Amino acid sequence: MTETGIATTKRPSGDILEAVIAQGDLAKLTPEQHVAYYKATCESLGLNPLTRPLEYIMLNGRLTLYARKDATDQLRKVRHVSIVNLEREKMDGLYVVIATAELADGRRDSAIGAVSIDGLKGDALANGIMKAETKAKRRVTLSICGLGWTDESEIETIPSAQPVVVDAETGQIVGRTTTMPHIPSGAGAGPDATDEQEEIVPHWSELETTIRGQPTGRKQGQVWLLKAAEKRSLSTGQVARMMGDLTQYATPEAAVIALDGKIAEAVR
Repeated sequence: MTETGIATTKRPSGDILEAVIAQGDLAKLTPEQHVAYYKATCESLGLNPLTRPLEYIMLNGRLTLYARKDATDQLRKVRHVSIVNLEREKMDGLYVVIATAELADGRRDSAIGAVSIDGLKGDALANGIMKAETKAKRRVTLSICGLGWTDESEIETIPSAQPVVVDAETGQIVGRTTTMPHIPSGAGAGPDATDEQEEIVPHWSELETTIRGQPTGRKQGQVWLLKAAEKRSLSTGQVARMMGDLTQYATPEAAVIALDGKIAEAVR
């Protein structure tokens, strides 16, 4: 609270922002910092955060933002982006659209949108053609604005992409919108793995006494480790080898999201 009684949003600290910039991993942020970072990003680009122009995605083991339709539509308006040309072509079962965009200063950029239409007919074919044009327009908008985000129209074509739900009010990671594949028993196991490390996690009741007697910091790490292991039906050994100290993440939920990214890499 400020002296005027108005609540303020906690800004990300310097070391947190440095980690986000260097690693591109928003999982390191606390819920309050998620809210602050999201709003600051929207404000810097002239986007209205109330329309949720950006959403979260786990990509290559990192939690990051991706652009929704609202983002590219608003960017075209505030940055005065004009789509000046569309080239269309069919090749090898693909419908390809090349969109060219131009800014007010005359600078131009182009991007491709491609969709497989092999075997499609009627409405399905029409939807495929329209989707290719939409992808091209959105991708060139992000490109000419100097943004390297993934557009939502691309997500379904990225096998490891996992959209993540983050509460807009609290910044809490609510969960994923996709189901993770089960990791093979040997995945994530290093050359020094032992049978003891691969033991399946016991039920909470069997570990409660042991955890309760540990120092606060270590206790938290053990609890988070057990939560992640139970949620993904893994052993504590597997989780520990893939993730290290889970308390490096802001919340247990963020740790589980990061774990899912590691699992996706392991099963590819």
